[in-house]
Amino acid sequence: MFKEHLESNDAFVIAEVGQNHQGDLGVARDYIRIFAMAGADAVKFQTRNNKYLFSSEAYDAPYQSENAFADTYGLHRESLELNPEWLPQLKEDCVKYGVKFMSTPFDEPSLELLEKIDIDILKVASFDLGNLPLIHRIARMGKPVVMSVGGGKIDQIRSSVGVLLDHHDEVAVLHCVSEYPCEYNRLGLDNIAVLINEFPECTIGSSDHFNGTLSGPVAYLKGARVFEKHVTLNRAWKGTDHSFALEPEGFRKFVRDIGRVRHMMPPKSTEELGTERVFRKLGKFLIAYTDIKAGQAITLDSLSGRIFNTRHIPVRESNQVIGRVAKRDIAKGEPIEYADLAQA
Repeated sequence: MFKEHLESNDAFVIAEVGQNHQGDLGVARDYIRIFAMAGADAVKFQTRNNKYLFSSEAYDAPYQSENAFADTYGLHRESLELNPEWLPQLKEDCVKYGVKFMSTPFDEPSLELLEKIDIDILKVASFDLGNLPLIHRIARMGKPVVMSVGGGKIDQIRSSVGVLLDHHDEVAVLHCVSEYPCEYNRLGLDNIAVLINEFPECTIGSSDHFNGTLSGPVAYLKGARVFEKHVTLNRAWKGTDHSFALEPEGFRKFVRDIGRVRHMMPPKSTEELGTERVFRKLGKFLIAYTDIKAGQAITLDSLSGRIFNTRHIPVRESNQVIGRVAKRDIAKGEPIEYADLAQA
């Protein structure tokens, strides 16, 4: 999957819903439909078993954030989780709209759920970089794996990639800065080149929490080919991830602009240069600035330019004319033709 995109230089773009579905199945389904139409290759959710993931102390801790959905942290998280019963429906919707169904399992019970529904792509979150036991369990499922490396040191990234590659090479490693949101001057996109050099067996990409679209095209130029971007249906909704996520139109432009980058690079063929429509309409052609006698050498002072409806020698080719000798008398203001000139 990722290897194909690397070889073709196409981008693979993931719409990261995370928990921005607000714990509502209808909204979750809307994300799949809307962001598939906006150009996503995969739509990603997050899967947690909170009572397994959090200690009882952490689960029952009071939670007073302005973004809280409940009075304790555990219940707050439960309000935002995908109901396991929804997973088959979401997978079916992804098939319907032609996108890959992707999720991040934050714990082993969640991984088992995703295995049962035959998830298309698994994600290792930056939180689990270096969590080799979980990474091993994820990798041995044999599914393509995307791993973000936010907050990770190179030895932690190496060990994690090593465990993944022990199972298969459909691995995408995403440069990531774990700041929410991430300011433009903290994106650190030069690290993409470091990852490309360090992990040639993997496809390298970018997962960013920047609230704009420019990061995508720049990351592509640095060599990224897999992109993960947080998305929302409304940046004003309650929740921590909405404010820096892209709404559908912003995501559409993110995908569009990444896709345009490689087509911006090749220069025009030399055969096309000077034949552009504007030159055909308004291009100047060489004329005699003064009367030129037969046998007289053409000089800078001999020439000027004028627009004609018929084609003659373009002024940009004056370097091919200066120094040549007139074969006939050419009157002031008359267009000059190559047939009128001999070599000096």
